[in-house]
Amino acid sequence: MGCVLPTLSQRLPGRLGNLGGMGGRAGGGADSIKFEHRDPFEDSVSIRFKYIDSVRSYNFDSSLLDFYLKIPLKPEYVWLGNNGTATTSLLFNPNSKPGWDVGFHAFDPYAFTVEQTRFYNTTRPFTELNYLIGSGAEQFIHVLHTQNIRTNWNFAFQFRLINSPGFFRSQSTNHSNLRFNTYYQSPKKRYGIYFIALTNGLQSAENGGIVSDSFLLDKSGTYNDRFNVPINTGGLAVYSRDPFNTQLKTGNKYNFLNLLVRQQYDLGKKDSLVTDSSVIRFYYPRFRFEHTIEYNTYKYLFQDISPDSIFYQKNYDISVDPQDTIFYKDVWKELVNDLSVYQFPDIRNQQQFLKLGATVQNLSLNKGDPTHNTLYNVFLHGEYRNRTGNKKWDIGAFAHLYTTGFNAGDYRAFISLERSLGTKLGSLRLGFENANRTPSYLLSRPGNFPVSLPAGGMNKENITRLFGTVSIPSLRMELSGHYHLINNYAYFKSFYEAEQQSSPFNVLLIKGSKDFRLSKYWHWYADLVLQKTAGNTPVNLPLVYMRNRLVFQGQFFKNLNIALGLDSRYNTPYYADNYSLVTGQFFPQDSIRIANLPDIAAFVHFRIRSFSAFVRLENLNTIDFSTYTFTNNNFAAPLYPYEGLLFKAGIFWNFVN
Repeated sequence: MGCVLPTLSQRLPGRLGNLGGMGGRAGGGADSIKFEHRDPFEDSVSIRFKYIDSVRSYNFDSSLLDFYLKIPLKPEYVWLGNNGTATTSLLFNPNSKPGWDVGFHAFDPYAFTVEQTRFYNTTRPFTELNYLIGSGAEQFIHVLHTQNIRTNWNFAFQFRLINSPGFFRSQSTNHSNLRFNTYYQSPKKRYGIYFIALTNGLQSAENGGIVSDSFLLDKSGTYNDRFNVPINTGGLAVYSRDPFNTQLKTGNKYNFLNLLVRQQYDLGKKDSLVTDSSVIRFYYPRFRFEHTIEYNTYKYLFQDISPDSIFYQKNYDISVDPQDTIFYKDVWKELVNDLSVYQFPDIRNQQQFLKLGATVQNLSLNKGDPTHNTLYNVFLHGEYRNRTGNKKWDIGAFAHLYTTGFNAGDYRAFISLERSLGTKLGSLRLGFENANRTPSYLLSRPGNFPVSLPAGGMNKENITRLFGTVSIPSLRMELSGHYHLINNYAYFKSFYEAEQQSSPFNVLLIKGSKDFRLSKYWHWYADLVLQKTAGNTPVNLPLVYMRNRLVFQGQFFKNLNIALGLDSRYNTPYYADNYSLVTGQFFPQDSIRIANLPDIAAFVHFRIRSFSAFVRLENLNTIDFSTYTFTNNNFAAPLYPYEGLLFKAGIFWNFVN
């Protein structure tokens, strides 16, 4: 989240080779209850979208089965007990992006990004309204509106709010995201312009965890209300459960602004199709000239208005007066200019092209004092894509190299080859990736934040990945494997100490997803991940992660689609990463082994025409049968318990104007 990488070559591989989340791919995509369009003369709409760095178009996913498709969090994530708090993945997925990176990523899933921006094409104005409310005054609001001003000009507006006071003190979150984007293409189809403006305000209170897990086991009833459990820091401040009280006392506040303008001009061949009633004009580019300019700002702040002197002395080696305020702030500004040229060998296949380009990146850091650090980078990038006309082969390859500047010597090379094997056998995809990258700025030369660096400095990380995926629709199954070889792995070894693992280590990850059809209406969706490290490694991972959903699903009457059942996730016991609230980092520890019960949720999801509703009871596993209270909490990290029983209800409504 601390970095928006500036070129297509750097963005596209995230979709080509990203590990991704199992929540959205269960059963190889077979978990979608398809949306049937109504009478086209009533309220139907044809709407498709694409991403700024993608040549493919996509449809909306109308699945009722997976609630995680509707929210930023994914089922393989762990988060610090409250919606909107710091989060990390249970699955190994290292950062392989070269170049400048600030290093703050614990709140990435809650932010809008340039890469995820959708450019729509719709026949009628389309609006989507989402509202979810949960126990403890949790709220989730999402609004999307898009329409074509003309056939060649579309705009979209998107707003999202996540607000949750939490059940423990100093655990409230308040995230707001805004995005406006538009695309215009000239009538002769030679010129096109993209514009993106987005802002993210991410705010999460921090408490350093609870003082001891013994308070959760107290049978007197004093701490059944988890708001009474003592916390490690910020405990002297006055807290409220009022969701409208968003003042930050102890915690992190990140603010981002991203502006992008991309212009394209094509040289090629005109063509047209004459029908009985109209003439449809086409333009097939042979060459495309592209210029992209971005301006971005990133603000990172941590503060504690009532710090616990013992906590900060013990964990950060900082002497602090409880009457003082701890305050750390960094402000980054980024200006990016990219010039690229495309060549299309086959003018009738726009999904085959060769691209070459060069980028200049200028950066400045304001630490909150009169000093400023300025950096720059110059790098080259190239890309080749080819999805053949018969759609049997899909090749994606790219490379980029930082030639001069702060990240000189960084590089990344990626290739992916996919072969369609038919409707029954599915597809096979193989790939390779190698990256050489400078460790994140926070790990190598921190700004204003308290970080202790290793005496010898940091060398460049080198990450190699081999991967393969086979999808078999006839068996409703998908299998994949990822092999990582890591050299000079940079990480935090404590609350404030950066470290680098000099010896190489390996990580093998194998995934499987299958839809077991038990009867006409009953399905069992099973996801299984096995991951294993080899060598001297600072990475702690659960050996097994699994997710199971037992679902009754189907379409009844004329317009009622329903899915109800149980959703559970489980991982084997392991030494879960601890969390540093000041730097917003998860780091390995080997003293507390966390063994959780499976997380279990019961749900009823249904859709009637364009109206969908979700009702869920989460954390059923927290029931304590001795007292019949939901106080048997699981843990996300040492001294960071999850909540008890949660009730959530949400509506998702689409409107066609």
